[in-house]
Amino acid sequence: MTSRHIHFNQGKSMRKLAAAAVAAGLFFGGMGVAAADSPHKLVLQTPGAAFVGTQQWERPNKIPSGLHVKGLLRDDADNDGHNVYLRVKVAGYPWGEIRGVQKKDIKIDRVFSDGAVLKTNEVRLQVCLDRGAFRPDSCSPERLFARR
Repeated sequence: MTSRHIHFNQGKSMRKLAAAAVAAGLFFGGMGVAAADSPHKLVLQTPGAAFVGTQQWERPNKIPSGLHVKGLLRDDADNDGHNVYLRVKVAGYPWGEIRGVQKKDIKIDRVFSDGAVLKTNEVRLQVCLDRGAFRPDSCSPERLFARR
């Protein structure tokens, strides 16, 4: 009887150990997912204009699911008489702009997504200085953000 009793308890402890291992795996696996979804620093600069903030992909089950951009669009050359803007291109759409204000910083908190699909996979961003009709705008290098 004693050997049976010990065998039974060993089975219970093995199940507890297995359950603890599964729980730990789920916990640490969830931490990895949370870290993957955390905001990443984003800096776009060109002479006279800058965007400083963060970017992160929203989870696919969140509507809208796109690139969440949050930060300040800055006019870094207050006395040049030119405006600044953030250029945005969501895959399949033409370029769009978020206009700044001369001599001011404006807050941007936007999710860039394609309303026709549940999950947007590609967004391009640039910050630009609008130098008027006769001179080409000065823009930062284009940054591509692609969801993996």
